[in-house]
Amino acid sequence: MFVDELTIKVIAGKGGDGCTSFRREKCEPMGGPNGGNGGKGASIIFKVDKGLKTLVDLRYMKIIKGNKGQNGSGQNRNGANAEDIIIKVPEGTTVIDADTNLVIADLVGENTEVIVAHGGRGGRGNVAFKTQTDTAPKFSELGEPGEIRILKVELKMIADVGLIGFPSVGKSTILSVISAATPKIASYHFTTLAPNLGVVKLKDERSFIMADLPGLIEGAHEGIGLGHKFLRHAMRTKILAHVIDMGSEEGRNPVEDYKTIRSEIEKYNEKLANKKEIIIANKMDLENAEANLIEFKKAFSDKEIIPISSVTNIGFDELMCKLADTLDIIDNDPLYDEAEYESHVMYKFKNERPFTITKLDDVWLLEGKELEKLFKMTRFNEDDAVIRFARKLKGMGVDEELERLGAKRGDEVQICDYIFEFKE
Repeated sequence: MFVDELTIKVIAGKGGDGCTSFRREKCEPMGGPNGGNGGKGASIIFKVDKGLKTLVDLRYMKIIKGNKGQNGSGQNRNGANAEDIIIKVPEGTTVIDADTNLVIADLVGENTEVIVAHGGRGGRGNVAFKTQTDTAPKFSELGEPGEIRILKVELKMIADVGLIGFPSVGKSTILSVISAATPKIASYHFTTLAPNLGVVKLKDERSFIMADLPGLIEGAHEGIGLGHKFLRHAMRTKILAHVIDMGSEEGRNPVEDYKTIRSEIEKYNEKLANKKEIIIANKMDLENAEANLIEFKKAFSDKEIIPISSVTNIGFDELMCKLADTLDIIDNDPLYDEAEYESHVMYKFKNERPFTITKLDDVWLLEGKELEKLFKMTRFNEDDAVIRFARKLKGMGVDEELERLGAKRGDEVQICDYIFEFKE
């Protein structure tokens, strides 16, 4: 089964909890803190495996969850880190954050990998909070929650040349003639339901990968027919080899066919429209082919056109050499612009507060990634930890902002699902 697009949820492992512990021995009644740190939670990693050609294995993984790090313990024993979870994906896989629509990674190259969800760090044990003024801290941290993300995973197959065109114009036949590929071939529309790849080898030892892509129809850029599948995979190709039925076997006009397909490509993506293009005038053995080719050349005199026939086997040597020569001089263009990558987006600005405050009825709602992380890592059953939490909030400017917005002492303040009283 060919699967090239899906959405999954990944939940990285929570960090292990830190330990609150004190050294208590017969001769050391005041031995001091010795609680160890928790271990790191498991991260979720996507790694390229060139042996895979589809995302079908991921289709059955609706949720991928990492294990929690081991808790710290007394005698300064740190918890063990949880083992990262490695998910193998085909080369050409793009990972996108479904919430921001930014690209996390475009995975190309054997063993290329990316962390799609980071495991939480382990909570610090009480020995980590020991200072000159507080030599016996009576609190520790809980482990940091792991990242939770909804991911769109797309496969854009790796190919040097993409065969494009209407259904039944002979794309699969061309691929079968010039490579060892064995695509399904029939006389009805949409025989090709998924991209087929073939390796083309020339007599001079050069080689390249060609893809027979699902047939296009009008409206493909909007997902009509199989256009959405074709257009995604065409993005990685260096050359668009546009196959035209020059014999008008199904009564279509070659000139109008070309204009329709070009229009769909231009509406879909500017980068795709600007790729190098070679026109393959196929089915030249048919009766009307020569006359149609003359008219076609008049309409598109600036285009490179190579006539071929799969029946008489003419034109294939010229076609293969032309494609190989063109590939030799084409540079690799990046699939995505830097601005589309998550790593190039600035999430925080210099004077931006790390939280927001909203009043809902009589409750002040506090939200913010850093604030919520601090909340989830605080042990509220330890008085010193609660005092530290309040001090941290004040340092962030929460108290000051609440007062500025009109909050009074005694008002209710909500963080996550918990409600507190606003006090001095």
